Amino acid sequence: MNSAHSTSGTGSPTVVVTRVSDTQWHAVEDDRTVGRGDASRRPDGRLFISIDAWHREVFDRIADAMPADLPTPLYTVVDEADHESRSAWERAGFAVARREWGYHVPTDPQATGLASMRPPSGVTILPAGEAAEGPLRALDRAIRDEVEAAVGWHTMPAEVLPRPAGTTLIDPSKYAVAQHLDQYVGLVRVAPLTRQPRIGLIAVRADRHRRGTARALLAQALGSLHRSGTASAWAEVDESNAAATALFEGIGARRTGSTLELVRH
Repeated sequence: MNSAHSTSGTGSPTVVVTRVSDTQWHAVEDDRTVGRGDASRRPDGRLFISIDAWHREVFDRIADAMPADLPTPLYTVVDEADHESRSAWERAGFAVARREWGYHVPTDPQATGLASMRPPSGVTILPAGEAAEGPLRALDRAIRDEVEAAVGWHTMPAEVLPRPAGTTLIDPSKYAVAQHLDQYVGLVRVAPLTRQPRIGLIAVRADRHRRGTARALLAQALGSLHRSGTASAWAEVDESNAAATALFEGIGARRTGSTLELVRH
């Protein structure tokens, strides 16, 4: 790839933006690389781009060049508190598609109110790593199909987007599972990140909603983190997901930020 876009301001050195590979663009001024653009196609097929540039003018040059070389729609993600970045992407023709709230989640059962939480009648919570992989993968696929038919899997955090084979389950050892009789009906995934564990996904089969299964899964996952000495976890929730918002805020999770997904059609 060697498509190039040459621009300059009055009396300013020329900035040349060149596509150096399928997924990378470089902005060069006076033989110096002054900015970079990257594109990545997520497993669900959507194309996300990012730009790293110190100066507004260079950002704008790259933001003009990349869409000229790529098919639409294009997506990007910004911290909502970063007004400068949001403004830069909006100058490039991007608009807000959705918002994701970030939550600081306490793990202490006394703080969450989950100390006395018990699973619904007939439900057993299997701790992370104890579920059988075959039935767990079948549950993952069933939940994905239900979410896709309702709000769409694109509303899930990037961490749990489906892989090409249609599964979101990469490491079964990270999942705790709710089992009703002999059937798996819900799951929670906790990614043990160094700085702060992340609740990457919590989901229950549609026919088992509103029975307390999700709270029981959270009680197990957060309780396990608390016993290991971890004081808090992190979770992201799409703002349109009223049930998940109520679930986390109901256990004392504190909203601490938000991320915007922007799109250019």
